[in-house]
Amino acid sequence: MTSSDNNVTFNPLENPEQKAIIDAIIDENLHLNGATMVILNQVQEKIGFISKPVQAYIAGRLGVPISKVHGVVSFYSFFTTTPRGKHTIKFCLGTACYVGGIDQIIEKAKQLLGIEPGQTTPDGLVTLEVCRCVGACSQAPVVVVDDNIRGRMQPNRFPKIIQDIQNQEAAN
Repeated sequence: MTSSDNNVTFNPLENPEQKAIIDAIIDENLHLNGATMVILNQVQEKIGFISKPVQAYIAGRLGVPISKVHGVVSFYSFFTTTPRGKHTIKFCLGTACYVGGIDQIIEKAKQLLGIEPGQTTPDGLVTLEVCRCVGACSQAPVVVVDDNIRGRMQPNRFPKIIQDIQNQEAAN
């Protein structure tokens, strides 16, 4: 299941193994101060995303309004409500990167992968995202591949990033 179609809803609660993971996380952290944040972080780490059905389930188990859980998920940019690809490519939209031409690199990515930022390739390999600033302004424009900053990126160098990801997957 991919998130290339933003209307796709995937419910980990329908998968017995994933539901057991979610239940174990909730049971282990239910009585902690700040349990909501701890549980959401661990669910995201283990499942990969926090769908609306999972938000409702967590709220019910914690005995809090779903608006509280949804508010946390929607406030913090590191939470995602849809499955991400195995690899994430983030484009910095900070001022230095924007002035440096990040929009041209985004266009190149869209052309190569056939998806928009916020979407995942149909094979589940790559998710494109935008972010506000990664704090590497001296290297603008910046692309973050998984957790690796690639500075001074140019549109003609971007295809190598995709090729490296594909080669890495082929070797695995």
